[in-house]
Amino acid sequence: MGQEIADSRFSPEDFQEFSRRLKEETQQLAEWFADGAFSSSEPVGGFELEAWLVNSDAQPAPLNTQLIERLGDPLVVPELARFNLEINGDPQPLRGGGLSLMADGLTATWNRCRQVAGELDGRLAMVGILPTVQRSDFSLKNMSSMQRYHALDEQLARLRQGSLVQIDIEGRDHLRFTHDDVMLEAATTSFQIHLKLAPASSGRFYNAAKILAAPMVALSANSPFLFGSALWDETRIPLFEQAVSVGDSLEIKRVTMGTRYVSDSVMECFQVNCDRYPVLLPRLMDEPGLPHLRLHNGTIWRWNRPLLGFNDAGDPHLRLEHRVVSAGPSIIDSIANAAFFFGAVTALGEMTVPPEQQLSFEDVQSNFYRSAEKGLGADVVWLNGKRVSAVDLCRQLLRWRGWVWSRWALNAERWITGSASFTGVWLTVRTVRTGSGHGLHVMAMIPGV
Repeated sequence: MGQEIADSRFSPEDFQEFSRRLKEETQQLAEWFADGAFSSSEPVGGFELEAWLVNSDAQPAPLNTQLIERLGDPLVVPELARFNLEINGDPQPLRGGGLSLMADGLTATWNRCRQVAGELDGRLAMVGILPTVQRSDFSLKNMSSMQRYHALDEQLARLRQGSLVQIDIEGRDHLRFTHDDVMLEAATTSFQIHLKLAPASSGRFYNAAKILAAPMVALSANSPFLFGSALWDETRIPLFEQAVSVGDSLEIKRVTMGTRYVSDSVMECFQVNCDRYPVLLPRLMDEPGLPHLRLHNGTIWRWNRPLLGFNDAGDPHLRLEHRVVSAGPSIIDSIANAAFFFGAVTALGEMTVPPEQQLSFEDVQSNFYRSAEKGLGADVVWLNGKRVSAVDLCRQLLRWRGWVWSRWALNAERWITGSASFTGVWLTVRTVRTGSGHGLHVMAMIPGV
C-alpha cells in the first residue's frame, strides 16, 4: 500500500537529509543480509488488485473517496485516480487451502466494494485498461486527494525539467500524443502477486521472476485498447513505462525490467536504488523499519520489485512483487495467474543449473516486450536458445507441475497437503486459457468455485 506523506512541498535540505538517511539505511539492510537477520517461515503468498469504478455507461466514476469512507476496510485504499482503488488480501501460507483462502478473501472484499459502489450508483470493473476511458478523464481534477500523488506529479515534472509526457505506442494502430502530468499512470491497473523470499535464495527467485515475465504477461494480457486505438495485447506495459518516464536512459527508468540479472541477492536492487535513482519524495521520518529506504523503493516501479516488510514482532522479511500481470478479467483468472506464478517461479528458482545461466538477459527483455505486444502469439527465446511460441511455453510450464505442483499437493513439509482443488481447479483455468490460444478473451468458469 502507498505510504502517505504530510506535504507535497520539499526544500533542498529535505532532499539532502533524506539522501543521507537513505544511504545509512541501505548500509543497515546490507548488514541484515550479512547477519541473517530476516524472519524465516514456510512460503507465503499474497496479492494486490487494482480496480476501476465505473458508472452505468461503463465510464470512469470518481467515487473512491466516498466508497472507501463508507466501506471502512483497511484492505481497500485509494489509487492515483479517484476512479481507481486497490484491494489487498491477507497473506496466506502456500499449502492446504491457501489459494482458496486468497480467493475467498478477494471475493468477500470485492462483493463488499461492489455493494457500496452500487449504493453510490457505480460498479466495479477488473481490466488492465478500461476500453471506454477517454483522455479527458486523466486530468488533475480526478487525482485522489492524497498528498503523495500530488508530490509525485510535481517531482516527476521536475525530473522531466518541465517537458510533457510523451506517449508513442505502435501496435495494430499507432498512437502518439503528449500529456501534462502523471495521471496517465492511472490508466494501467494490475494484479500484483507477492511471494515471501528467503534471503539466501532471493537472487535465484528474483532472476526466475524476470525470466517468467514473458509467459506471465502473454498469459494474462487484458488491455489491447487505449483511446479507441488497438495497440498491444498488453498496452498497459508501454503506457505505464512512458507515463512516468523521466528520460531516455535505462539507468534511471522508474518502470523497468532492469538492466541485468542480480548476481547474489536482491540486496543489489536496494543498493542500485540508493546509488542511481534520484529521490522523489524526501519525507523525513523518525520511526523504525528503514522508512526512507522503503519509501524510496516505492517510487521505483520495477516489473519485479523486491519489498521489505516486518512481522508483528518487528522482524524483517523479504517479498517479491511480480507486477506484470493485468487486472482481471475475473477473480478465478487472478488466482489462477497467482497459482501459475507460484509454481513456475519455484520450478525455475530451484533448477540445478540456474536458468539465468541458460538465457541471456537481453533475451529476457526482448521476450517480455514481444509477449506484451503479441500475447500468446509471440515467439520467444527459451532456455539454451530454443525458440518457442509463448503459448507452447506456457503449456510446457504447466506440464512442470508434475515435479512442482504435484509435489505441493503430496508433500506436507514442502507446500500443500492433498489439495486436489489446487491442481484440479485453479490450474484447470490456466489450461483452458492456454488451450484456447488466447490470453485475452477467455474467462473460464469452473463449477463449484
